[in-house]
Amino acid sequence: MKRVVVTGIGLLTSLGEDKDTTWKAIIEGKTGVGYIENFDASGFGVKIGAQVKGFKPEDYIEKKEMKKLGRFSQYAIAASKMALADANFEITEKNECDVGVMVSSGIGGLEVFEQQYDILLAKGPKRVSPFTVPAMIANMSSGNVGIYTGAKGPNKTIVTACACGTHSIGDSFEMIKSGKITMMIAGGSEAAITRLGLAGFAALKALTFSFNDNPEKSSRPFTANRDGFVMGEGAGVLILEELEHAKARGVKIYAEIIGYGETGDAYHLTAPATGDKGGAARAMKMALDQANLEPSKIDYINAHGTSTPLNDVIETQAIKYVFGDHAYKVAVSSTKGATGHCLGAAGGIEGALLALSLDEGILPPTINYDTPDPECDLDYVPNVARKQEIEYAMSNSFGFGGQNAVIIMKKYRG
Repeated sequence: MKRVVVTGIGLLTSLGEDKDTTWKAIIEGKTGVGYIENFDASGFGVKIGAQVKGFKPEDYIEKKEMKKLGRFSQYAIAASKMALADANFEITEKNECDVGVMVSSGIGGLEVFEQQYDILLAKGPKRVSPFTVPAMIANMSSGNVGIYTGAKGPNKTIVTACACGTHSIGDSFEMIKSGKITMMIAGGSEAAITRLGLAGFAALKALTFSFNDNPEKSSRPFTANRDGFVMGEGAGVLILEELEHAKARGVKIYAEIIGYGETGDAYHLTAPATGDKGGAARAMKMALDQANLEPSKIDYINAHGTSTPLNDVIETQAIKYVFGDHAYKVAVSSTKGATGHCLGAAGGIEGALLALSLDEGILPPTINYDTPDPECDLDYVPNVARKQEIEYAMSNSFGFGGQNAVIIMKKYRG
């Protein structure tokens, strides 16, 4: 079996328009959450979100092409181009079939759907854009990345809600490991902070309603007074590469991927299954088994940690079940306090942050951790980043419908 490493990272988040800006803000304990600016949210019960700010798609895409692309595709293209540049890799006619794409989205072009439906109602069907469907459908995050980078290897999109970014990294890892492909552009992209997106999640009672007057304090994973997540958006893309290919190119290696677990709960539309019956625990155990690691070897977990009352308790329980006594020794943090919950982009963003944590020996903090919850009693790296060398680290992602994905990376030492 081939070994798989991370050689490039592209990040576009509410904290910054690139990897370095986002990472600096994360370790400084900043948040990208603020008042929604994309539309008038004054009539909504929730008025806050973690929006991408200052993004200029024309830096990555010709202006004349914009009308063909939903924002989620624009984010995916930008993050993929950043990741390729970071990996110092140019796709040419010689290597184009050696590079595949799996940059997924949970929701796709929701703002396109809204805009074109408004046009349909106001002006009739003949005024609806011919680009409506290709700009809206979720698979076009990967499709457009292929078009705009020239990658002609396997190209597909996984739609597993908030787990799809991690599923994309994990499935790409498996493809390279098996020898099917040499490189993959992998991760997730999302742009669902729209009228319908906000209204839908608010109606589901999934969002926090308590911090409209204090947005920066609103996303607060694992605290006792959390009451829902904050919608985020952006993209996180990794370049995954077969180790010997990367070594031959002489490029920087951030981390090595060594384990992947994926399970289903078969339980509930939105709620995760609890304890040892839950797919979260089984996915963590599966990733550990594939990596051939004892639980005690894991130094850090980038948790799903959504800041919802149910998720954070159940994830804590699952970690305790899998890790036993070591659960109280492993560092666990949720970067969603800083980025909000980026839905389909979350796993890509958090996978990138995991690789950076291993490379730089810094654990991102769980910000806004000011009121401990007796049911969430692990080491959540509260409020301040921690300088700590780590050898093995895990990232968890859990999606609506009980779709779970976990990856394990290790520090690359040559």
